[in-house]
Order: sequence, then C-alpha cells, then structure tokens
Amino acid sequence: MSEPRFQSYEEFFAFYVLQHSSLSNRLMHVAGTALGLGTAITAFVLGHPWFALLWIPMAYGFAWTGHFLMEKNKPATFGHPFWSFISDFRMLFLMVTGRLGPYLKQSA
Repeated sequence: MSEPRFQSYEEFFAFYVLQHSSLSNRLMHVAGTALGLGTAITAFVLGHPWFALLWIPMAYGFAWTGHFLMEKNKPATFGHPFWSFISDFRMLFLMVTGRLGPYLKQSA
C-alpha cells in the first residue's frame, strides 16, 4: 500500500488526527512527548547533552507502541517524519486546550 499524498500540511494534519482516533494512542503520545522532553531538558541541566538524544527512543517508543498495539495502524512518521513531529506537538496543544474533540469530529 502506497503512502498517501498531501497537497498541504493542513491536509496532512486532518489525516494525522484520524490516525490518532483512539484515546489510548493519544495518551501514549502524551506520555512519550512528556518523557522525551523531560529527558532532553534533564540531560542539558545536568551537563550531559549527549544524553538528550535519548528523547528519540523515549518519545517514539511510546508513540509507536500506541500505534501498533492500540490503534493498529502504521505511524505517519514513517512516511512524513517532519510533519508528524510538528503534528505531535499540535495535537498535544489541542488536547490540553480542549479543542481536539471538535477537530476529531470535523475530520471524521
């Protein structure tokens, strides 16, 4: 199956949100993002910047577990890594501000 093609980031983000329809998957993304950011910040605060690279397996380990085990789909990161990275933070922002629910309904 080929990767979907998108004309714009907004078109991609509508697809991205649909790939995260499961609350458990979204919560895995929140945990991975929070732990990844915490790991990177702690590494710099403690003066060990190379340890900041641990954010990658930390964040993506949680996110991909959510996709493979809970959502049962392929992470969008595989086909669109930069847009997916940005979208993780955008989705988190929408969740925190209570605006993701309406967006999920609009994208469905």
